[in-house]
Amino acid sequence: MTALAAVALTGCSTGSGAVDVNNGGQFRFVEATPAGEVIDVADRALAPEFAGTLLSGEDFESRELSGDVAVLNFWGSWCPPCRVETPEFQEVYEEVESQGVQFLGINVKETDQQFADAFVTDADITFPSLYDPASEVALAFRDYPASAIPSTIVLDGDYRVAAVYTGTVSQEDLRAVLERVLGEED
Repeated sequence: MTALAAVALTGCSTGSGAVDVNNGGQFRFVEATPAGEVIDVADRALAPEFAGTLLSGEDFESRELSGDVAVLNFWGSWCPPCRVETPEFQEVYEEVESQGVQFLGINVKETDQQFADAFVTDADITFPSLYDPASEVALAFRDYPASAIPSTIVLDGDYRVAAVYTGTVSQEDLRAVLERVLGEED
């Protein structure tokens, strides 16, 4: 598997130039992941478990994703690429939700939940999002790295990390990854 990358949560990922620096041992900084990278089935590891509160106020535990293919998208309303990518993910979600695919947004580094709430309302986002202002879920996924904004992690039906993307993911790339991972389930 090629090296996966992360960019600081303090800004959006740009995919430009590698910088190999540690930030208190929590984040690694390197260039964005190339589009279309899927982890071989034999090399997949279980995703870390996590829990939190959805923007709707409901409790959420990651075990609710088990058995389905899942797309975890780390985003912030303050991140310009996220403002483009998240509505595009909504379109893909509408296409695949009946095929056993769950989407979960993970809103990170948001100073006030009202900004996240306004974003999902204005963009008509119907898949749930976890409110994670301290980026605890991103830190749980630091080995994959979910410390770039936006980042997307695709889990297979066995709750293993199947694909990791730092930076934006096009609808076409997301559809192709989901088709491939869903095809593994047959």
